[in-house]
Parts: sequence; C-alpha cells; structure tokens
Amino acid sequence: MGLFDRIKRAFTGEDEVVHQLEAKDQESKIVFDTYDKGMEKTRQNFSQRLNALFSGFREVDEDFYEDLEEAFIGADVGFDMTMALTDAIRDEIEERHIFKPEEVKEVVIEKMVQIYEKDGTQLAQLKTNPNGPTVILFVGVNGVGKTTSVGKIAYQLKQEGHKVLMAAADTFRAGAVEQLNVWGQRLDIPVVTGPDQGDPAAVVFDAVKQANEQSYDYLLVDTAGRLQTKLNLMDELAKIKRIIERENPNGVQEVLLVLDATTGQNALIQAKQFNQATEITGLVLTKLDGTAKGGVVLSIRHELDVPVKYIGLGEKATDLQQFNPEQYMYNLVRDVLEVQKNG
Repeated sequence: MGLFDRIKRAFTGEDEVVHQLEAKDQESKIVFDTYDKGMEKTRQNFSQRLNALFSGFREVDEDFYEDLEEAFIGADVGFDMTMALTDAIRDEIEERHIFKPEEVKEVVIEKMVQIYEKDGTQLAQLKTNPNGPTVILFVGVNGVGKTTSVGKIAYQLKQEGHKVLMAAADTFRAGAVEQLNVWGQRLDIPVVTGPDQGDPAAVVFDAVKQANEQSYDYLLVDTAGRLQTKLNLMDELAKIKRIIERENPNGVQEVLLVLDATTGQNALIQAKQFNQATEITGLVLTKLDGTAKGGVVLSIRHELDVPVKYIGLGEKATDLQQFNPEQYMYNLVRDVLEVQKNG
C-alpha cells in the first residue's frame, strides 16, 4: 500500500487501518506527537491556502491552475517544484476527466506524495562503516544550528548504545569549539579540539586516530562553512576527507549539510551552493517548528538528489528527529483531507 493510500484510508475509514501512522507503542506515539506539534505552523499555512482555494472552487480552468500555483508558492514549495506539481496535476485531471472538487483535491495531494516518494527508498538512514568508526562531517553556514545538531545527534547515537566521539574542526569561528565542549560535558562525550585559528585537518587527524585506537562507533566532525570563500571551503573539506580516507577504512560515510528551515527557499539556494562545493549525502533541516516554510522540504527533494536525514521540531535533544517522510506528508496534508472528510 502506497503512502497516499495509507493517508487516505486513515481519513475515509475504508478498513481497519485507520490512523496507521499513529502507532500505539509509546516510542511511535512520541514521534507522532513531535511531528504533530513541530509541523503545526507549516500545516496551518499549507492547509489554509489549499482550503481557501477549494472553498471558492467553481471549475478546473486556467484561473484555477494559476490560483493553485500561487497557493504552492505561498506555502514555500518553490517555483520549480510548483511548476512540476501543477503540470502533473493538470495531466492527471485531463486524463481522468475529473471535475468534482473533492476528486481534484485528492489528485493535488496524491501528486505531492508521489513526487516526494519518487524512488520509494528509506533514505533517512545513516550510512555506517562496518570496518571502523562511522565518520560524519557536518557543514553549514554560521547561525543555522550546525554545532547544536552535532550535539543532538551525538546524544541520540549514545542513547542507542553507541560509543561516540566529537571533533571541533570549526576552529575559525569564535565560540564554536567552546559550544561543542559544552555539549560534550553535558552528554559525557569526549571532544577532540585544537588551538584557536588552528588547522582543522590536524584536529580531524587526531580525532580519527583516537576513534580508531579506542574503538569508537561514531566520529562526528563539526567543520567550518564559509560560502563567501567557496574555494577555500572546497580545499579545506578535500584535505579533511583525504586525511580520513588515509587513516580510516572506507573514509567518510556521510557529509550532512545543516540548513535553517526558517529561511525557506534561501535554504534551497544554500544547499545548491554547498552541493557544488562538496559531495553532500544528506541534509539536516533545523527550526522547522518555528516556521510556516516547511514546504521547502518538497522543493529540496525535487531539485536535489539529496535526502533530508533529520529535521528539527523543537528545542529538546529528542526533537531533532530522523526524517520520516510518512509522518511529514501525513502531517502536511491531514488538515486538508480533514476538511474534505467533514465536508
């Protein structure tokens, strides 16, 4: 059963699989509640725009498609994603000769879900290294929550029973090393550091050596991210990667770009720029709970072949959740379907 069918059945009650995503075990309930609360602003923004569109629905014409595009762009889905979605919706409506508003609404949501789950794989899982410590590099501009994300993910990995080491390789930003040290003390996780303004690659060398010698499961590396000096960034990351590949079997497993969801489409622009500078394997989208611009997840998925791995849905360490596309899409569209169900 596809994701759209699961979401639809949760609302229509066609069978006993009502609200499958709201699982009964405590851990799943916590995840659902976190998504529910953390996506509230995004859900309200999206549902208000679509419900307003359909409340005045008369017929499927060019005015309807223009209003639909405006609703998507207003929900921060992004221009390219909006055009792709609208074209897919138009083709489906014309092929199936759909005219009723509730059927049109279902097509809109179905196409959104299909575009997101285009390959059907579970991309949020972190890659691991079977022959040594799993090395994860974190990149991102100042102020997006990069160092905090390193700490929160380290906390979660430790809670899962893993032996974790952190490396403060953002040696040029004032306070970055101190901030990671605070996380280390709070979590009782060691942090490898170097001198202020020192060579980040030297810090990484020491960290990889310690991770190997002391059999750590994960090494999380906080690196600098200075887009205004992209060439320096590329050189610095390339040097760090060479050292890791020389000292650690299988090299680097993940390069995670941390983005601030409150910046909306600017986050997508940053993702494109960083993807040109280094090979990004995943994204961490922070502060989703503080914005109505969560539609950027859809445009990132559409425009970059890079999966979202984590999203920030609150201030607590546990609120940085491993990205669950089912929970995200369910919480994004459920108010739209709720109106249809009650109507």
